[in-house]
Amino acid sequence: MVVIRGATTIGVDTPEEIKTAVGELLREVFDKNALTKEDVSAFVFSLTDDIHSFHPAKAARECGYDFAPLFACIEPNIEGGLKKCIRLMLLTELSREKVVKHVYQKGAKNLRKDLSGIMNIALDGPAGSGKSTVAKILAKDYNILHLDTGAMYRACGLKALREGVDPQDTAAVEKLLPKLNVKVEYIDGKQHTILDGEDVSTAIRQNEVSMAASHISAHRAVREKLVEMQREIASEMSCILDGRDIGSVVLPNAKFKFYVTADSKVRAERRYKELIERGETVDFNELHAEIVKRDEQDSTREFSPLCKAADAIEIDTSNLGIEESVALVKSFIQEKI
Repeated sequence: MVVIRGATTIGVDTPEEIKTAVGELLREVFDKNALTKEDVSAFVFSLTDDIHSFHPAKAARECGYDFAPLFACIEPNIEGGLKKCIRLMLLTELSREKVVKHVYQKGAKNLRKDLSGIMNIALDGPAGSGKSTVAKILAKDYNILHLDTGAMYRACGLKALREGVDPQDTAAVEKLLPKLNVKVEYIDGKQHTILDGEDVSTAIRQNEVSMAASHISAHRAVREKLVEMQREIASEMSCILDGRDIGSVVLPNAKFKFYVTADSKVRAERRYKELIERGETVDFNELHAEIVKRDEQDSTREFSPLCKAADAIEIDTSNLGIEESVALVKSFIQEKI
């Protein structure tokens, strides 16, 4: 069972206002979540005690939403609380993996500014800092999309390797771009990276692709192409982006910015364990050297280098577990909501 939340307010307590408000709220909830009648198990309304003229459950029925049980209750009076407010909990049989969109209209937008508007979170940092793992957990907890920007650059690196193009050759890479067909699809709430019609979500995690991605992402033409795509996605929906220059270049106006980092040896150890668990043979010292080299490449490239945005909050995960890191980021986000 999945719950979709919503709320709205009315200007005056009249049957017409209530029917209009309830109808608009339900229509937006259905439209944004692509709901059908079969998806709905029940509608549960609550209303503040200053609404008397018409029952929101009856309003929903008269608006055509009579295909599932309708319930309503009056909320206790809370001093300083929002007035003339109607809240909704829509119970559905949607998969828990599906990203749902809650709807807050009119004066009720102030109840949940994180849900009523577009919420973009930028996480930057070097490889192995834990930013991608933190981003995935936050996206799930906040029920918003996680746009793995690194995966998009990895797909570009993989394309270069498959085409026999040197990722460091600017001219060759620029000639490759017109043939680059990278798409992002969300299946069961997870991002899948599609290259030339093929799902390469696993292939792009190979170590040689990681290095190719670092080289190819240094080219201005590549970054401009993908940044445009990333901005478009972020302008249309709430999402979390992680990468090297999200807060400084991609989404400079993002309300929530973090720079997630850790000691290079700690990051190498994390990557080492990950590769060993996959059954790959790897030398720790070589892996550490590669991470240090990649840090230098990413932070010294001419265009959009890895850097901490001036207004980003730094999170050092060297001595923090994932749960602790997520909790720390959440505490800062909550302060601004």
